[in-house]
Amino acid sequence: MSATGEVAGSAGSRPSGRGRRVILWRHGQTSWNVERRFQGTTDVALTEAGVAQARRAARLLASLRPDAIVASDLRRAANTAAELAVLTSLDVTHEEGLRETYAGAWQGLTHDEIIARYGEEYAAWKRGEPVRRGGGELETEVAERAAPVVLRHAEKLPEDGTLVVVSHGGTIRTTIGRLLGLDSRHWESLGGLSNCCWSVLGEGARGWRLLEHNAGTLPEPVLGDDD
Repeated sequence: MSATGEVAGSAGSRPSGRGRRVILWRHGQTSWNVERRFQGTTDVALTEAGVAQARRAARLLASLRPDAIVASDLRRAANTAAELAVLTSLDVTHEEGLRETYAGAWQGLTHDEIIARYGEEYAAWKRGEPVRRGGGELETEVAERAAPVVLRHAEKLPEDGTLVVVSHGGTIRTTIGRLLGLDSRHWESLGGLSNCCWSVLGEGARGWRLLEHNAGTLPEPVLGDDD
């Protein structure tokens, strides 16, 4: 998806060149994704299909010649990032701040189980209300820990450099919302990312702007904590 205009964010103006880019890449498929089971901070490994997704996507992302890779330290993200590291010979920096939303009692439950046990809480979250799902983190708290990590690494890029951030659907969505300066009530409008798809933020004259969203393949179902 192409952005229709620039949205105020955290980056300063640049007098020339393309500006820096941040590619926010969601990890490959896990068994809990297939089961529609909420993962949160549970450290679930990639399936064979997830590894294949990561390898296929890594070939595309390597062609963009990234300058740096940073990833969540959870296995599903770290192992996805490793596939790109092999092709680019870049080291991966692992950051706990890029983990998925901690969702307490929701973690390990299927989508249907969450609806059955926490229907009102789920509905309030979908309405954009601040909800500690399962007694866990607020979406704004996730953004507050993840967005500064992305900015810190983006600031180290060369002019017109590219950073790949390998993380999780919910964390990526909240981070994009924060960097674009959107009110947290509207973060849901960004939609979710399919496994191993990515979004691209570009540095514009008035801040970060969304250049692509859920890119990488033909459209696929979104399976995960952010659906």
